[in-house]
Amino acid sequence: MVDIVPVILCGGSGTRLWPRSRASKPKPFLPLVGDSTLFEAALARCPGDGGFAAPVVVTGRQHLDHVEQQLGAADGAQIIVEPSARNTAAAIALAACRLPEDAIMLVCPSDHHIADAQAFAEAAHAAADLASEGWLVSFGIEATAPETGFGYLKQGEPIGAKGFRTAQFVEKPDLERAKAFLAEGGYAWNGGIFAFRVKDFLGELAAHRPQIAQAVADAVAKGGTDGQRFHPDAETFATVESDSVDYAVMENTSHAAMVPVNMGWSDIGNWHALHEALARDADGNSVRGNAKAELVDCRNVLVDSDGPRVSVIGLEDVIVVVDGNDVMITTVAGVQKVGKLDGAANQ
Repeated sequence: MVDIVPVILCGGSGTRLWPRSRASKPKPFLPLVGDSTLFEAALARCPGDGGFAAPVVVTGRQHLDHVEQQLGAADGAQIIVEPSARNTAAAIALAACRLPEDAIMLVCPSDHHIADAQAFAEAAHAAADLASEGWLVSFGIEATAPETGFGYLKQGEPIGAKGFRTAQFVEKPDLERAKAFLAEGGYAWNGGIFAFRVKDFLGELAAHRPQIAQAVADAVAKGGTDGQRFHPDAETFATVESDSVDYAVMENTSHAAMVPVNMGWSDIGNWHALHEALARDADGNSVRGNAKAELVDCRNVLVDSDGPRVSVIGLEDVIVVVDGNDVMITTVAGVQKVGKLDGAANQ
């Protein structure tokens, strides 16, 4: 069995979970579900005794201190420091250019919650088996609701014991189309977790986005190492086109595959998604933080306070967050607008 190399992507501005998450310390580095941070949990899901190699972490300079503090002294771990943000195709290519061509990469966002680590590991190894045969594999997250904030994967013909061809990548649908996907079956959420062999990914990137492939390769060739850190050449990397791995590679390759998985996944993309991932009482309420909270005649209310006592009466589907001098209150329907607040934009 070939070891799988976890490639952990750490980026983002943290605005959608403001004021708890901020640009200076976004959600991957916060203990939002349980005692571990989301980044620490991502690392823990890929243990060495479970068939995983030392991780490669791709992050920006602004998050480097958090990464090094939470990564600890992991044997053989490598940190690639992006000189500038150029989206996921370039970030993954940086890692690929630092690995042997036959290595199997498992690309994982650092800010997702996965409740069932065993199901994740089984899917990772199934995806790695397909990747070793030349497939570029997506995790197809079981769609449990007609979500309009995710892309979808349409399941095609079977490949091997646990995989399928990806018949179609579907952009974020409207509500009626999302409902139709669930009713029809055979559609899964695209959770942004991928497995592929280094040489296959780089070959497809060169075929469909040659500028990204060449510029990243040049930036790596001109880069340098500082302990466990690798610094690509900043001037060269600044010329890289910004594109997601979905648009650049996965939607263009003729070797796209998927492994369906039900693992209690959430992207923790907003305060409502976080509330959905937390334990609730009989009325659907949750309280996070160190402060006391009193909820009277409330349903589906989340209170997250780092100090002040919060009292809520007679509200439903509301989120209250207190962080230092910042207080944010929203309905569930308004959570998508949190990142547009002046406080979040100017954090």
